[in-house]
Amino acid sequence: MKKILLAASMLALVSCGSTQDATTPKKAKKSSADTNVDLAVKYASTITAKDLGNHLFTYASDEFEGRDTGEPGQKKAVEYLKNFYVAEGIPSPLGGDDYYQEVPASYLNKFSRGKDLKDSENVLAFIKGTEKPDEIVVISAHLDHVGVNANGEVYNGADDDGSGTVAILEIAEAFKKAADAGHGPKRSILFLHVTGEEKGLLGSRFYTENPTFPIANTVTDLNIDMIGRVDERHKGNPNYVYLIGSDKLSTELHNISEAMNKKYTNIELDYKYNDDNDPNRFYYRSDHYNFAQYDVPIIFYFNGTHEDYHAVGDTPDKINYEMLEKRARLVFHTAWEVANMDKRIVADKAKKKDE
Repeated sequence: MKKILLAASMLALVSCGSTQDATTPKKAKKSSADTNVDLAVKYASTITAKDLGNHLFTYASDEFEGRDTGEPGQKKAVEYLKNFYVAEGIPSPLGGDDYYQEVPASYLNKFSRGKDLKDSENVLAFIKGTEKPDEIVVISAHLDHVGVNANGEVYNGADDDGSGTVAILEIAEAFKKAADAGHGPKRSILFLHVTGEEKGLLGSRFYTENPTFPIANTVTDLNIDMIGRVDERHKGNPNYVYLIGSDKLSTELHNISEAMNKKYTNIELDYKYNDDNDPNRFYYRSDHYNFAQYDVPIIFYFNGTHEDYHAVGDTPDKINYEMLEKRARLVFHTAWEVANMDKRIVADKAKKKDE
């Protein structure tokens, strides 16, 4: 498969303009709520279709060999992620130059259904909260894909889950710009790229069993898995995203998500796959589920399946970058709100387990 050049049409995409910073002189005094809105819009506007595309045309290129768990292409992927965080000055919670949570082959092969997997890594980056640093908002996506087929064709995985991966990079950069300007989040943000999702949600399972921060301190997991395409159901109206699980553990998180969308992004929030009787069982099929099992409120952002799902046609030229930008901004706004609330969101629907 030839490497695909960034389409000229993508360069014509126009990002939303930013509003004035709260420090701009004003004729009338604004409330603290108004100031917060201005800042959220300002930093969300740094998440652009162009930058998302620049990342994805590299991350989902043939060079990364389909990012199969433990294989050389996946090692290139984690190096790309680490180098981004180092360049942006976003530290690792593990300390120093160590951005990798090692996931050993011995662990992976306990659950790999007979496959012989090699050592792999989750990638972690972190922005410390200014007021409630021990409370953690997790934004997650899986970094792996399914590799190369018997004919040597690369499964690029641009949508699955290159789209979620590059969205996190842009969201992290937006939070870092805010923090550098003195507007860091009250709660800490963990940017979590997990491996082994395609092998059975194994990287996120390893993280939740061996968390860098106590699961009890984890406020939410906003999980992004495929947000770059448009499915057949929405061909006539691509301005949508499926939300799964937002109301299953926390009424408050669901309401915040709805409010942030109404205020900022105006995307159709489709709950088709949130139905408990959904035969696809998508709620159980991405990395948020390992957090939900510990009663951590979650939202799963998803564009639905398409003809190139787990096929060689899942390439970066087929991504709808305008919608990738809007969906990533929705995640940012939701994370911003949850991270900056005075009180931690309540998991009012959690099924309490014995410790």
